[in-house]
Amino acid sequence: MRIAIVTDAWDPQVNGVVTTYRNLERQLLGMGHQVCMVTPEGLRTVPCPTYPSIRLAVLPKRGVGRRLSEFSPEAIHIATEGPLGHAARGFCLKHKVPFTSAFHTQFPEYIHLRAPVPIRWSYAYLRRFHAAATRTLVATASQMERLESWSFKHLELWSRGVDTEIFQPSDKNGLIDAPRPLVMYLGRVAVEKNIEDFLHLDLPGSKLVLGEGPARDKLSKRFPQVRFLGQKLGRDLAAHLACADVLVFPSLTDTYGLAMLEAMACGVPVAAYPVTGPIDLVEQGINGWVDRDLKKAVLKALNVDPGGCVAFAQNHSWRACAERFVACLEPTN
Repeated sequence: MRIAIVTDAWDPQVNGVVTTYRNLERQLLGMGHQVCMVTPEGLRTVPCPTYPSIRLAVLPKRGVGRRLSEFSPEAIHIATEGPLGHAARGFCLKHKVPFTSAFHTQFPEYIHLRAPVPIRWSYAYLRRFHAAATRTLVATASQMERLESWSFKHLELWSRGVDTEIFQPSDKNGLIDAPRPLVMYLGRVAVEKNIEDFLHLDLPGSKLVLGEGPARDKLSKRFPQVRFLGQKLGRDLAAHLACADVLVFPSLTDTYGLAMLEAMACGVPVAAYPVTGPIDLVEQGINGWVDRDLKKAVLKALNVDPGGCVAFAQNHSWRACAERFVACLEPTN
């Protein structure tokens, strides 16, 4: 099948959406499909307001239409609601071509944290965007329920995976020289990740942050006792992650949280709040702990058997993710 995937999120961004579609593309090609990734590459872009490391395509309608027409896809998937996503949506509506979409990010909550925009306005806007799709793919059951409460329709579950050849348990000693336990955060260092809840915790051992983001400079100055290790990729990321004794996932707004699955694959239990994402992935006492008291969750997670974490992650492959994706696609003719 010739599959076109349109995404505003792409290299050099490092986030769950990019990770998902990079792995999805690899799996689809391995399954014998032809894949056209319609991304900001080759288009004029500008920095996203308040988040300059994210670049948005400028007036991409013609470029997106040309790429889709030349590829002549048998299925079109729109991953994001940015400029490319809107251009692809317009192309599909104009040519009466069905498409699927995905809801990856709780943008209404993210926007509300940065500007006084009512959440209901943003959800109304996104609901209209996705209403034109034949199916909208969501990562977890709790996220589906949340969107249904905002009157989203034709939702389908589409989970995620982890590469257990890269993310796996390894020697915890030597790479990071710091008092144990090592309590780690992995992800963007940004306001929407609620990272300050983690940084404020009074915990034994050492607190570490893996990742970059617009809030890093400010937070590293405010919390000098926390080690900010910067961005790591691939096997280097896995090696650092495997050193941790607990991964803390403080976000209240993520739709999934790939970092949790990657940590589990490394034998690292997760501590989190009982919200969308964690409540779908964390099995209490088996691969982590969720609690409204984040410190309590961390201390409980320290006692979790790493074997349960690894076993859970091994049941979440990128191949299964790709197979489910293909099953949800809508043929263009």
